[in-house]
Amino acid sequence: MASLKVPASVPPPYEDAEQLHKAFEVSCFFFSSSSFAGWGTNEGLIISILAHRNAAQRNLIRKVYAEAYGQDLLKDLDKELSSDFERAVLLWTLDPAERDAYLANEATKRFSSSNWVLMEIACSRSSHDLFKVRQAYHARYKKSLEEDVAYHTTGDFRKLLVPLVSAFRYEGEEVNTILAKSEAKILHEKISAKAYSDEEIIRILTTRSKAQVNATLNHYNNAFGNAINKNLKEEADNDFLKLLRATIKCLTYPEKYFEKLLRLSIKKLGTDERALTRVVTTRAEVDMERIKEEYHRRNSVTLDRDIAGDTSGDYERMLLALIGHGDA
Repeated sequence: MASLKVPASVPPPYEDAEQLHKAFEVSCFFFSSSSFAGWGTNEGLIISILAHRNAAQRNLIRKVYAEAYGQDLLKDLDKELSSDFERAVLLWTLDPAERDAYLANEATKRFSSSNWVLMEIACSRSSHDLFKVRQAYHARYKKSLEEDVAYHTTGDFRKLLVPLVSAFRYEGEEVNTILAKSEAKILHEKISAKAYSDEEIIRILTTRSKAQVNATLNHYNNAFGNAINKNLKEEADNDFLKLLRATIKCLTYPEKYFEKLLRLSIKKLGTDERALTRVVTTRAEVDMERIKEEYHRRNSVTLDRDIAGDTSGDYERMLLALIGHGDA
């Protein structure tokens, strides 16, 4: 369930493009005896348009804007905006596959590397959407996502992440119960032996459909008396195990994974704006309503209230608009 509020009737894309172009122009200057003042970019107008258009509508606006003004809307936004607000608007304006390709590439860079972002993209997108991300990565970076992930990761992390980003899982709801029971037993044997990066664990988590993984983990719980993630918590400081637990949660309960990510990004000492921006911009058109419900259930406070209390200005208004806050 998406949270994005798109008006029932939206202006044609050429009108939106024209309004955005006007928003970048210095609209008024005046002189007085003691001062000179000017108003530049109209951030409120940018939010009122882009934060209330779906991906297809935003793509059309970008196309029409380029045709009308001979300029790239993203480059103009980059010139006119700044800080966390700029990143939120730019990420949001990108096509979802382009956005994920950009985030994945960023996650392989030395100073912004993140195994968690790579896992998150691989596990929370549909097979078709992940395939489109790989296509977008080819087009933008002239190489494959798989080769960059393989090159920039090592050891157990590489063993897990390369097949995750390469996956094309079956998307149906059919489940093989006999297979689920046998693979639950395999998982338990490997985890009991502390063989956490065993190829069988990797194979099951990176190739089976999400429905099949869920069935396998339900059998694991029933047969062995513990949820698998509880058994994987025995070595609390093991970074690979943390990623493995997050992989399982992201595959099986994405709303719980993203709720925790939002909670940590807002409530820990110093807001993690990059994580907050990433979750809001990537989930607003997907499952933000479920994430908001989980956030309220877990924290006894609404997500919009926490965002409003921890951010400010245009950045706050952009995020609130994307999560469907009534006044944004």
